[in-house]
Amino acid sequence: MNLRVGRRCCAAGSAGLTRRRSNAALPTHWLLSVRQASRLSSIRVQQSRTGGTCCLTRFIGAGRALLLKRIDMPQHFEQELVALKEMLLTMASHAESAVTRAVQAVAERDDDLARQVKEDDSLIDQFEIDIDEAAVNLLAKAPLATDLRLITVAMKVSLDLERVGDEATTISRRSLELSREAPLTLKIDIPGMAGIALSMLNNALDAFVNRNPLKAREVIPHDKEVDELNKRLHRELVGCMTEKPETIGRCLNFMVISKSLERIADHATNIAEEVVYLYEALDIRHTGKGAAVRHA
Repeated sequence: MNLRVGRRCCAAGSAGLTRRRSNAALPTHWLLSVRQASRLSSIRVQQSRTGGTCCLTRFIGAGRALLLKRIDMPQHFEQELVALKEMLLTMASHAESAVTRAVQAVAERDDDLARQVKEDDSLIDQFEIDIDEAAVNLLAKAPLATDLRLITVAMKVSLDLERVGDEATTISRRSLELSREAPLTLKIDIPGMAGIALSMLNNALDAFVNRNPLKAREVIPHDKEVDELNKRLHRELVGCMTEKPETIGRCLNFMVISKSLERIADHATNIAEEVVYLYEALDIRHTGKGAAVRHA
């Protein structure tokens, strides 16, 4: 008698355990990723329990929605990427124009032009903010490695362009101060020095647009040329201040202008190095033109 009762209890216990397991866990083929679930959308699900069927239906529906979203994403992503490039190039044109006009204001002692450069600096600042915002939104969409490099390079280039705009503003401020005093004759050609720096900036941006890392590499050696002109001008100005103390104020203003042009060349070099990184996946910063480290 006790043996029969024991067998019934064991059988009941086994049945209860089976029912508990059946209620607690879904079949193995239900435990799928969203992508796998979307593939089962054409399969007719036969399940006696209503709760289970609803659960799987919702799961497949989510898979369909995500699949459609993934199909539409590349087109929208490419459009936003193109818009980012266009915004960056527009910012570059404003930065180049600011430097050109600032140097022209110095050469022609044009106060109105210098003031205009100062006022337009806020426009370049806003471009940097807009580009950073657009880049962050694109990064949130999990781009491919090549797109990821482009987005990060765009953010770095916009930072360099913003600083180019700042240097143009500095030059315009010094131009306003110089116009209040008598002209100072210099052996070093300030517009010529500015021309080299602007040529470097223009070529670096052209290399970015035309996907030409070789042209970007050609920009980098010219940085030393601008550095040498800056040193020569500083030596000339120091001699002028020693011989003619009354020119100290004007000489200091020209030193600041020369340093700003040297920094613009540095920013052009930075952009050229980023272009090489973008199209060759090579980081040549702080290594010189030849040495490089390849990224996986």
